[in-house]
Amino acid sequence: MEKITSFTIDHLKLVPGVYVSRKDYVEGNPVTTFDLRITNPNEEPVMNTAEIHTIEHLAATFLRNHEEYGNKVLYFGPMGCRTGFYLLLAGDYRSSDIVPLMKELFSFIAGYESEIPGASPRDCGNYLDMNLPMARYIAQRYLTEVLEQITEKQLIYPE
Repeated sequence: MEKITSFTIDHLKLVPGVYVSRKDYVEGNPVTTFDLRITNPNEEPVMNTAEIHTIEHLAATFLRNHEEYGNKVLYFGPMGCRTGFYLLLAGDYRSSDIVPLMKELFSFIAGYESEIPGASPRDCGNYLDMNLPMARYIAQRYLTEVLEQITEKQLIYPE
């Protein structure tokens, strides 16, 4: 069986950043998949499910309600390895194109102090698995350590 694209990236060289994971075409229209790498793979602890789940709820709600990007968001969700998230946008983008949006998003999460959208038994299949303080911590860390000082190395997958 052929390896999928994400398994061909050298995770020993990968650092937290914003990467274009792949570009696909649906009926001739481009879809860009972004790798939002939050933790350093195989170097530091992965995120726990509660904070991942919280970030997912907040980010999906924020992005789908965003004035400019809301109608372009196809998906936001966690990686199985728990080191980051995937964001799929309708359109042809570079990593640098969405850094301002990611700064906006992770600032929103870092400062969020209200009820988590969709965190109820009616709206979510695992509504108790949430950790807002840790989600805020991770968002603030990603914002200050990665997004606010992002380099070219953090925008293009390593060779």
